[in-house]
Amino acid sequence: MKINKEGYKIIAVSGVCLAAVWTLMYYMIAAHEQSWLLILLSVLLVIFWFFIISFFREPRRIKIHDVDLVFSPCDGRVVVTEIVEDNEYFGGKKRMQVSIFMSVTNVHINWFPVGGIVKYFKYHPGRFLLAWHPKSSTDNERTTTVVQTVKGVEVLFRQIAGFVARRIVSYVKVGEEVHQNDKCGFIKFGSRIDILLPENAELLVEIGDRVVGTLTPIARIGDFGVEDKDE
Repeated sequence: MKINKEGYKIIAVSGVCLAAVWTLMYYMIAAHEQSWLLILLSVLLVIFWFFIISFFREPRRIKIHDVDLVFSPCDGRVVVTEIVEDNEYFGGKKRMQVSIFMSVTNVHINWFPVGGIVKYFKYHPGRFLLAWHPKSSTDNERTTTVVQTVKGVEVLFRQIAGFVARRIVSYVKVGEEVHQNDKCGFIKFGSRIDILLPENAELLVEIGDRVVGTLTPIARIGDFGVEDKDE
């Protein structure tokens, strides 16, 4: 199993800390000759450490390229499909929003849902509300990225930190060319991603659907052309 580079430090530090806890338990429990308790607690510590390691797993995924499709940028469950007004980039215009919640058991690598040129990127400091809370899209710590496809369609997606997630990593740079389903970042320990599509995009998922990053198409955007955001 390959481990994502974002986990190296956390895995090493947590391993040292758990080893220190085990040493302390050994001296406290061994004195009372309760070897069964030491074995039980040792097993629990090892399971916990392997859970941390598995959080940073990096599965091999097939990279599909289709300019007319938007693929899921993460593993998780669809929790929102609704029309919203975006004031950050689209000047209050309506957009179809698809939100995907990532639990602590999901792979937390993020991928570009479409390929093209990065037109916009911004990091927003904020709160750490529960990721499925409606206000998490605007109040939580988050990043906003907009990619313009070769057909001129602009797709916005946000990495949103949740109650448990306290670190967002993004590999995005404005002006660079990116490829659909390449890695674009990582969110550590539970979170959410919002994708804003053209209002008339054809949705291919429903609320409650499980999606797999790079593999599940969530919408068909076709060719809507470049829009004037200031209209």
